[in-house]
Amino acid sequence: MMQGLGHGWGMGFGWIIGIIILLVILWLAFRTFRPGDTNQTSPAQKSPFDILKERYAKGEIDKEEFDQRKKDLEE
Repeated sequence: MMQGLGHGWGMGFGWIIGIIILLVILWLAFRTFRPGDTNQTSPAQKSPFDILKERYAKGEIDKEEFDQRKKDLEE
């Protein structure tokens, strides 16, 4: 008698779990392969001046080196 009750609950909610798993997979696929995601700029799309500014901002180069390299880029 109890066996039928347990079996009924499993069958009743099994499809809901399947739909949830499917939605999670679709959501992950959408986030991973979203076309037109412009928030992340690849290094190939950055200009040399942008890279120079980033290096200066990070403290990798000092002002003197920044100014010299900026001048070299402008030529």
